[in-house]
Amino acid sequence: MLILQTLIRGPQHGYAIARHIRQVSEEVLQVEEGSLYPALQRLLRDGLVVAEWGISARNRKVRTYRVTADGAARLEREVTEFDRLLAGIARVMRPAES
Repeated sequence: MLILQTLIRGPQHGYAIARHIRQVSEEVLQVEEGSLYPALQRLLRDGLVVAEWGISARNRKVRTYRVTADGAARLEREVTEFDRLLAGIARVMRPAES
């Protein structure tokens, strides 16, 4: 979900995805390469993202990922379910009324 949400902003390469998640979460979330690239491969396999090779700002070959229409639809469903989950957790965590 975090990868798709990051890519909704526009195509990015793996390092930029990890950096964005780390920065926006104020260093709370750290996405390691060992988790990121297998997740990107699953998203590719499932047709939720597509990738193409390009050249980075530092003139290096990079694989850039972008969300497909199916990926955007999946993200919307996952965000809705996540919001529902958070609301349920919030209800459980409320202090008990005496």
